[in-house]
Amino acid sequence: MDHARAAISNLFGGEPTSYTRFSIARQMDGDNSHVEMKLAADDEEGGEIGRPEHLHASMPPPRRNGKNLCFIVMAAVLLLLIGFLIGYLSYRGRMQRVNRCLDGSGNCEMTPTASYFSDDGTEEEEVPVPRILYWPDLRNMLSAKLSVGHLEANLRQREGKNSFEAGKFEDETTASYIHDQFTSFRLDDVWNDEHYIRLQDKGSSNNQVFIIEDGPEQLLESPDAYVAYSKSDTVTGKPIYVNYGRKEDFQQIRNMGVPMNGTIIIFRAGKITLAEKAANAREEGAVGVLMYLGPSDYRNTDLLVPFGHAHLGTGDPYTPGFPSFNHTQFPPVESSGLPRIPVQTISSQAAAALFRKMDGEKCLEEWTSGIMGCKVTVSSSSKMTVKLAVNNIMVDRKILNIFGVIKGFEEPDRYVVLGAQRDSWGPGAAKAGVGTAILLELARVISDMVKNDDYKPRRSIIFASWSAGEYGAVGATEWLEGYTTTLHAKAFTYINLDTAVLGSRHIKISASPLLYSLLEATMKRVKDPTMDSRYLYNRVGSDWVKRVVPLDLDNAAFPFLAYSGIPVVSFGFYDEGDEYSFLGTTQDTLANLKAKTDKLYPLMHTAAEVAGQIALRLTHDHELFLDFDRYSEELLSFQEKILPFDSEVKALGLTLKWLFYARGDFQRAADALRRDIANSDRENRIVRRSLNDRMMKVEYDFLSPYLSPKDAPFRHIFFGKGSHTLQSLLENLQQLEVNKDSAHVNKLKEQLALATWTIKGAANALVGDIWNTDNEI
Repeated sequence: MDHARAAISNLFGGEPTSYTRFSIARQMDGDNSHVEMKLAADDEEGGEIGRPEHLHASMPPPRRNGKNLCFIVMAAVLLLLIGFLIGYLSYRGRMQRVNRCLDGSGNCEMTPTASYFSDDGTEEEEVPVPRILYWPDLRNMLSAKLSVGHLEANLRQREGKNSFEAGKFEDETTASYIHDQFTSFRLDDVWNDEHYIRLQDKGSSNNQVFIIEDGPEQLLESPDAYVAYSKSDTVTGKPIYVNYGRKEDFQQIRNMGVPMNGTIIIFRAGKITLAEKAANAREEGAVGVLMYLGPSDYRNTDLLVPFGHAHLGTGDPYTPGFPSFNHTQFPPVESSGLPRIPVQTISSQAAAALFRKMDGEKCLEEWTSGIMGCKVTVSSSSKMTVKLAVNNIMVDRKILNIFGVIKGFEEPDRYVVLGAQRDSWGPGAAKAGVGTAILLELARVISDMVKNDDYKPRRSIIFASWSAGEYGAVGATEWLEGYTTTLHAKAFTYINLDTAVLGSRHIKISASPLLYSLLEATMKRVKDPTMDSRYLYNRVGSDWVKRVVPLDLDNAAFPFLAYSGIPVVSFGFYDEGDEYSFLGTTQDTLANLKAKTDKLYPLMHTAAEVAGQIALRLTHDHELFLDFDRYSEELLSFQEKILPFDSEVKALGLTLKWLFYARGDFQRAADALRRDIANSDRENRIVRRSLNDRMMKVEYDFLSPYLSPKDAPFRHIFFGKGSHTLQSLLENLQQLEVNKDSAHVNKLKEQLALATWTIKGAANALVGDIWNTDNEI
């Protein structure tokens, strides 16, 4: 014992063989107590406790107390450092594993539970906590739960019905069915939006097309189909064929020296919308328009006449910029996009008969459209004309948009919207049936994941069924107009499900650049149903972005992007060069769609998986998967396109440098935001929400703030319509190179100013705080 004590004593400073003994005694006089401490030498024989006299003579006074204290402090600091390092390494390893789980690159079989121990050290029963679902778990769960059987059952709901025209019985019945389905899926909320709109319907008799020669009128065709928003009138004029009715096609006619004022223009379907074709014809002075399905583009359609609309815009053209709610006081205005000339569709058989009557110059080889005897017009000596009689009538009609929502657990006021058109002029299997079937299946599956599998989305998911899509995305646009002040700040993505399957050989993608990276990551993880054990990305290739198709006016995603500044994606399968022939006709049936592809339901499953993964990823991750750097690339690409015109612009006394400075500002702002995200605390919800909001606003900030939404509703400088767009600026610069005398200096100056300040404004918004903005301009 003495040796042990001596060793301990030597270790802490070589003190003599004595130690401190504590005696704690409670004093009962009052509430006070004290601790009595006595020092004693060791007495193994149990003698009197005290300090022997001989120790005072033989033991030197205590030494090196400062050194002892230093050793104790150093030991304590060392222990603290060791503890900190152990804790840090443990936390770092755990977070690395979580990050691998979030991006799908690691093994994520982590199911946290809590274990509790009783006081005696024995383990009690484990108390389970909700499991954490990482991204790979969600992705696999979605794929497993999506059911081909449910998709087929949803699509077959349209069988045996001839029409789902907006606001009529079958459309309202389908709306009620979708509402009941959403309710049965136990969505957090289900509701309807009513809109009272003005539509055009067919008159009491069919519209008619006549050929007039020296003798009496000959009826060419009197089809059941009609074109909505056509002017109701009877007109007569010489026929001129203008291929697809594009601007370059009209330029070909002008180059041939054929006058077009007062004529009736004929063109084939495809390339651009019917509304754009009619607008181009009106600009050339035409008094009427006819369109047919060209046999070379649309097979087995000789007798088919498509329906369509001629409004160069979206929404109700009689309440432009205003929502068509019942309580709205409508101003007495009309959309500038109305054609104001009669427009009608005919069959290719009727078009062939008309060409046989024309005796003018033959069509260019690439214009023939599969019809023998194609002619551009009649000879100067010919008296042949075409008479077009349209008697459409205006009707007021109530339509319903149906909504269901799964509310987010952290940010319920931020949401992604999945939508599909419900109405169709015919059976609409491909036009509306496929999208509606996918919408219902995604609502069922994602709700089941939330209710039964512990998935807790951070943000909300809205499921929307639109009416009056055939008239130009009327239902979707009226909803956007009704909530325009809030939607751009809350809805951060729209996923369009319409026409998701029109074939099988090729993939058609239309999307905002903000979603390119997310879409690519998704295609790398979704199997291609036409290629065993390969992914969709293997089919599209690494350069797929070059083949992204611009959104057209007939796509319900268009107003979300161009009017409201909300990022969009539209994804589907088709056969390039072999179009599905029956869109917008009475033959758009399930049988014809299945004849087009024998993998209809697997393709629908794949399209649903793509849309579902995008929606889940956007509502699961801490950071919104919006790649704003893509817009830096788009701006750089545009700069490279206009740079060759720098000398022509300078010759007019103008300059492109301010536009280039604005692009540089945006690039620096994007870099700054990327640094802010990298250096931020992901666990801080306030910081994370602020950064996400800055990303959300990127798309909206490309809507030119210098234009009236009423007069120029599609204000997006990349994807809008009008002279303010970058594409219009590029076309004017190209025209300047061809003919300098045709240049409108003031118009070009205005275009440059609009583009420059819109881009500069987007850069300032991306930076965030006003004191961080770059003011080079």
